[in-house]
Amino acid sequence: MRYLLLAPAVAGALVAGIWLAGGVLTNDFVASVILTGVWMALAGLACLGLAIRHRRLRLPLLVPYAIIAIAATVWLGRGELFDKTVDEDVVTAAPAPAPARGDAPKPRRNVLVSRGSFESLEHESSGVASLIRTRRGKHVLTLTGFSTSNGPDLRVYVAAGPVADAGDVHDFADLGALKGDKGNQQYELDGKALDSRYRTVVIWCRAFSVGFARARLTRE
Repeated sequence: MRYLLLAPAVAGALVAGIWLAGGVLTNDFVASVILTGVWMALAGLACLGLAIRHRRLRLPLLVPYAIIAIAATVWLGRGELFDKTVDEDVVTAAPAPAPARGDAPKPRRNVLVSRGSFESLEHESSGVASLIRTRRGKHVLTLTGFSTSNGPDLRVYVAAGPVADAGDVHDFADLGALKGDKGNQQYELDGKALDSRYRTVVIWCRAFSVGFARARLTRE
């Protein structure tokens, strides 16, 4: 039984190594994938070598390695190989008209606050991001005509500053998981995401700490 206690330690070390190699050591996507592959290969050779020398360690070494390796491959491979297209009925709006003296009060409507086109970072991307204040007073972010590469653990951030590259993504608000790498979609802003400092939309791969795309929102 004491040898079996080695299994969770092996699994924890493998996961920590994947996180370190893929998300900490570099912000380059290709380099992250290569480092992760190198780590898993070296860890596999180490586990195999110990298992050959110590028969009692075969189960607690090889079983957790196989489980983590298969799970990581499926998780990363699914994100890379298969697109997910969404087509939500997103909110639309026009810029707020300039106030005119003597005009009668008009009914409340959706107002386009700011907008920006997506630019590619690590992956080819396109589309338009729009920040809209709805007639009910809520703020939503819409992505229309959107397209980027698929990937593992993609998130939608609104970040402070212009975000020239992935290294600039420090101060941000997380709007949640990207619903699809293609198609129209909508996200609600609340909390610190409403702060006017956060006006660059970033599609962020949290697994590898890599920016896929950005859109700098400017007032209409």
